[in-house]
Amino acid sequence: MDINILRVWSIAKNGFREVIRDRILYFIGFFVLLQLFALRFLPEISVSTQDKILLDLGLGAIEILAAIVAIFVGTGLINKEIEKRTVLVLIPKPISRAELIIGKHLGLSAVLVVMVALMSAIYLVLLSWSGISYPLNSILISLVYLLIELALLIAVAILFGVFTSSILATLLSFGIYLMGNASSELVKLGKIAKNESVEFLAQVIYLVLPDLSRFNLKNDAVYASLPDLSQLLGNAFYGLLYTALLLTISIAVFSRREF
Repeated sequence: MDINILRVWSIAKNGFREVIRDRILYFIGFFVLLQLFALRFLPEISVSTQDKILLDLGLGAIEILAAIVAIFVGTGLINKEIEKRTVLVLIPKPISRAELIIGKHLGLSAVLVVMVALMSAIYLVLLSWSGISYPLNSILISLVYLLIELALLIAVAILFGVFTSSILATLLSFGIYLMGNASSELVKLGKIAKNESVEFLAQVIYLVLPDLSRFNLKNDAVYASLPDLSQLLGNAFYGLLYTALLLTISIAVFSRREF
């Protein structure tokens, strides 16, 4: 598979500019309003645990908003080119289908890095302004793992967007997101059920679907109790390997499509 780095970079750069213009900044504005609302009203609702709730709420909001962008935009990265028939203009040029998919993935990943960085900076500034203490190193590490999760989620969205409609691809991607975050819990439920068929099904789901719970370090970050280094490195390798596998499958499927 011949891949030209300069062409990939050009596709990624153009994709970055296109997505940044696509009202992404509205998500950041919504995040700011949500945080200000929480800082204003949560202290009146909770007393002893308000700091932990605010910490967890901010990290949760960053994850959900970024995941929405990853799924909604990710499913349309290739699908939009197919539906608008612009892929007919791109493919005859000296751009391989692998370069198109990798470039689109890198472009949206860069957008989400910027988006998460901006929301995180706002989040930490508002916490400091409110006099709320927070474990900075733990929070930063949890945000790095969020970016790994988002890169994987973009790869999922691209894979579904390559061979199905935008609406169905979005629904399937959200399903993977929800089940991926609950896959480890499904295994536990399967064991509790004490039914071989249920337990086998739970194991299959766990093995086939990406285990997104590996990257969910929000609660660990809030209480500054992150996993040990070996587990962190193992989870990072798992995420990058799974992302590469999904992109490889997407390239294989896209290469077989006729236009």
